[in-house]
Amino acid sequence: MINKMEMDARINQQIIILDGSMGTFLQEKGMPDGVSPELWCLENPDILQQIHVQYQMAGADIIYTCTLGANPYKLSLYGNCNARQINRSLALLARKTVGKNTLVAGDIGPTGYFIEPFGPLSFEEAVSAFKEQMQGLIEGGVDLFIIETMLDIQEARAALIAAKEISDLFTMVTMTFEKSGYTLNGTDPTTALITLQSLGADAVGCNCSTGPQEMIPLIKQMKPYAHVPLVAKPNAGFPKLVSGRTVFDMSPEEFASYGPDFISAGVNILGGCCGTYPAHIQALKKAITGLAPVAPVIDSIAALSSARKNVVLEKTGPLVIVGERINPTGKKDLQHELSQKKMSLVRKFAKEQEHQGACLLDVNVGVPGLDEIKTITSVISFLSTATDLPLVIDSTDADAVEAALRLYPGRSLINSISGEEKKQTPLLEMASKYGAMFILLPLSGTEIPQTSHERTRIIETVFERARAYGFSKEDIIADALTMTVSADQGAALETLRTIRWCTQEFGMRTVVGLSNVSFGLPQRKWINTAFLAMAVSHGLTLAIANPASDEFINIKLSSDVLCGRDREAQAFVSYFTKEESIDIQRLATEALSVEGRLQESVLEGNREDIIGIIDKALAEQIDPHTLINDFLIPAIRKVGDLYDKRIYFLPQLIASAETMKKAFEYLEPYLIKDSARMGAKKKILLATVQGDIHDIGKNIVALMLKNHGFEVIDLGKDVSSERIIEAIKEHQPHVVGLSALMTTTMAYMREVVEMARAQELKCVFMIGGAVVTEDYARSIGAVYAKDGVAAVRVVEKLVA
Repeated sequence: MINKMEMDARINQQIIILDGSMGTFLQEKGMPDGVSPELWCLENPDILQQIHVQYQMAGADIIYTCTLGANPYKLSLYGNCNARQINRSLALLARKTVGKNTLVAGDIGPTGYFIEPFGPLSFEEAVSAFKEQMQGLIEGGVDLFIIETMLDIQEARAALIAAKEISDLFTMVTMTFEKSGYTLNGTDPTTALITLQSLGADAVGCNCSTGPQEMIPLIKQMKPYAHVPLVAKPNAGFPKLVSGRTVFDMSPEEFASYGPDFISAGVNILGGCCGTYPAHIQALKKAITGLAPVAPVIDSIAALSSARKNVVLEKTGPLVIVGERINPTGKKDLQHELSQKKMSLVRKFAKEQEHQGACLLDVNVGVPGLDEIKTITSVISFLSTATDLPLVIDSTDADAVEAALRLYPGRSLINSISGEEKKQTPLLEMASKYGAMFILLPLSGTEIPQTSHERTRIIETVFERARAYGFSKEDIIADALTMTVSADQGAALETLRTIRWCTQEFGMRTVVGLSNVSFGLPQRKWINTAFLAMAVSHGLTLAIANPASDEFINIKLSSDVLCGRDREAQAFVSYFTKEESIDIQRLATEALSVEGRLQESVLEGNREDIIGIIDKALAEQIDPHTLINDFLIPAIRKVGDLYDKRIYFLPQLIASAETMKKAFEYLEPYLIKDSARMGAKKKILLATVQGDIHDIGKNIVALMLKNHGFEVIDLGKDVSSERIIEAIKEHQPHVVGLSALMTTTMAYMREVVEMARAQELKCVFMIGGAVVTEDYARSIGAVYAKDGVAAVRVVEKLVA
């Protein structure tokens, strides 16, 4: 077993070579379709040992265990519930085969479910499942962990937290990005990197989905922001169907020719994924021999992230606005909604502040008598899909802070950690564990330090304590403490001195709560904006404020220009020359008609309010068919357009589709009364083909089709060709949709189509899935749909 220090030393000295494909290699060795690779390998250990040895002889420094799908959820689909024992056995087999001179990485892959807050599997259940798998790998003697082929940043976080809590093994995490450059859930490479390296990943990168040429730009995106080594494991190009079998036809020489480009882009650990064999790894090792690794260019980074966006806090960049409105203090309506577990105002405040220019959102749910842990986790879950902006966790309850940090699918900012030692230690520990940044509040007792000198001494003291937990100045933002000038006219000057000292002498970023300065005075906006301009000139990094004020935004933009923080005045010019446009965020909800609010609810995925809005529409005598055809259907089509343009991603698409589904179900009794007017629904039969246990994409297609008025017969996953044919005969659908995620199961699509044609069944076939292409669809006589949105459009054309 290698420790992290030894592993880091190896990476600094040489490029680490990983092995190649396991799944396609097992298929070449005779593994049949539709079986668990892990269970099959236990029944055929000699074949697995041959593969491990061949990769070792080809020059791989690290061999992956054959355990990608050996988590409890995947194994249960094959009737096996002993994940720990299976992982232990496969790890022992790898360890015995390659000996002590080649490292063995315990391979952990996806569960097949989306994780809370993006899916049905609870976060803690996912962590527990990964721990069970990892425990077996540890008992089998692995040297390190590889968490790979992750489509969902939250699932990657769950696995990484499990790894950290169960051991101190070196842990790599690689995400799978689509051709668009995003994961299925909309995470870009830089955002994934910021989230994972802050959480404690020892190396981060990408694997699968694309060939080497397409993966190099993803690595280039990551490198400037990485303080950990980068990993790449591309496929041997893209899959093709040859003689009924899926193949990757990129030669070892062509694959290896990209090796030097990967190294110059900043990769430190390099191997191959689908379609790569020992010859590919051998050629790759030869191609990069003599090349020196490019070390990370930074030691730490001041950056925050959500699941879909990152914000880098540049010292000389524009002032960052932290929206302050999601705070129940003085807001009785918000207090009431939180007590009722409603999110309408939280949604409204988040959307408005995002549109008004906030870069981060402060989240405070402190209400007397309310369970703050349950409330803050509910709000965090909700906002994780409702907004792209990273969140600031604002609470004095340490347990609530930890619950929020654990669940939040990004890197957040804690507001705040003070100089009070009793509260400080547990907060520093949890901030370190979850990789959060924090606001340093220069308070050490009951008295507020009045002078800049007192504040800077506390800042220095807290920073020294934080260093013991691994924090640098890049991870901390000092609160300069804004006091009201109505009580002490010199208070603002002390705040400005603190900002200047932090910026120019100490080298730490700063934040102020802007509105405090004007408390008790008339026309507060003028004091606030004048103080803002002065603070920006002294180097202020962030301001916690309400961005709704035109004066605030105008002065903020102007100050950035005058202080040289808005390069070429780009933000200023863009803001004041942009054309007015109507979109889903421009108007406050109460200003819209009931029809407008109905459409907005679908666009925003507002399941909570949709029924109340429908009731108002019905009370206004608006025909149910009009609601569906003139408002709901156009709204979900707009969602599809936003998804196509990669403005929306899977979480928003699902939220909008679920809202639409709820509206349809509520309106259905009204429609049944007039079913003859509507006519019979067109039938669509869906199935994931034999041997394929992945059905997330197919389920989304089903939901979208139902929302567009089609009758969907869903046969589920791992459906035999014979059963699909029988279902076609029974239901006589207009369109049959087939899904496959794995290259090993694509051939069953052709089999189903050929069986249907042989029996002269009259239906049209539509196929899709991660490995399916338009060329393949055409070759088997089917129509291609790349996702749920495209599937709706394809079906509408087919049944027209």
